[in-house]
Amino acid sequence: MTLLLTHDDGTIRRKLLDAVEPAREVAAEDAGAENVGEYVGAVGEDAFAVTHLFESTLPGYRGWRWSVTVATADEEAPVTISEVVLMPGPDAIVAPRWVPWARRVRPGDLGVGDIFPTQPDDPRLAPAYATLDDPEAEEVTKEIGLGRVRVMSRIGREEAATRWHRGEFGPRSDMARSAPATCGTCGFYLQLAGSLRNAFGVCGNEISPADGHIVHAEFGCGAHSEVELETSSSVPVAELVYDDSLLDIEPVEIGTTETTDTEDSEPSQESQESQKSEPAVSTEATEVGAASAEAAASPRAEPDQTA
Repeated sequence: MTLLLTHDDGTIRRKLLDAVEPAREVAAEDAGAENVGEYVGAVGEDAFAVTHLFESTLPGYRGWRWSVTVATADEEAPVTISEVVLMPGPDAIVAPRWVPWARRVRPGDLGVGDIFPTQPDDPRLAPAYATLDDPEAEEVTKEIGLGRVRVMSRIGREEAATRWHRGEFGPRSDMARSAPATCGTCGFYLQLAGSLRNAFGVCGNEISPADGHIVHAEFGCGAHSEVELETSSSVPVAELVYDDSLLDIEPVEIGTTETTDTEDSEPSQESQESQKSEPAVSTEATEVGAASAEAAASPRAEPDQTA
C-alpha cells in the first residue's frame, strides 16, 4: 500500500468541500432533479477526494442518500466527478445481512427431490478411518472390514443429543411430565447402539405419538407397556358397612332403663316363691273339683218324717 504524502495547507480540502453545486448538478442529471433532496454533508475519503451527500426523494427509498464523490489532483487542477451512487443512510430500510444459502436452510425445508450436500469441512462429520470416540463403532468396522467414508464426529453426536433432548420427545416436554412412567422401562423402547444408547432409543408402539421417533429414555406417554388402570372406586369406602334402613329401632326411656335391666337379669325372691307355690294351688283345685263331682252324682237324702 502506497501512502501519498502532500504538503496541503487546506486549500485542496476547501476546494473539494466547495464543490457542492457541481455535485448536485451531476446527481440531478443522473437521478432526476425531482429525486434529489436537501444537502446532508460531506465525508472525506482521502487528501484528494470528498463525497457529498444529498437526501433521496425517490419513492421507495426513504432514508437513502445520493453520494457524489469529487476529486482533484492538486491546487491548480479542476474538480472532477468520480462516481454517483445511491447509498443507504442510518434510517434507511435495508435487507438483512446476507447469509450463505447453506446456513439459511432450516430443519423441515428439504422437500421431495431437493438436494442438500454437506460441506467438506462439516464439523459434524469425521473420516471413518479417524478415531471415532466410539469403541463399539470402531470394533464393528474392524470386524467387517468395511466402513463409510465419513461418520458422525463427537461434535455431531453432541449436537444431535442436545437437539433431541430439547425436542418434542425429550424429558422436559408436557407429555413426559404427565406420563405414568418413562420410556427407559417400557417394553416398546428400542435402544440405540453406540455412545448414545444410554440416553436415546426409538419408540416402537404404534399407539404412541412418538412411534418411529427418537425418544429420550426419560420421555414417557400414556401408552407405556406396564401401565395399569385401577378398577376400584376412587372414593374411599370402609371395609364394614352398616345398612341403617334394615335395623329395628325401639325408643327407650332413660329413667326406666336400669330398672328394667335389673329385673330381667335377676328375678326377685317373691317371684321365686310364687313359682314354688303354684304346684300346690293346682293340687288343691284338683281335689275340690273331684269332691264336687261326687256330690253331684250321689242321690239327695230324704227328709226325716218324724221331724
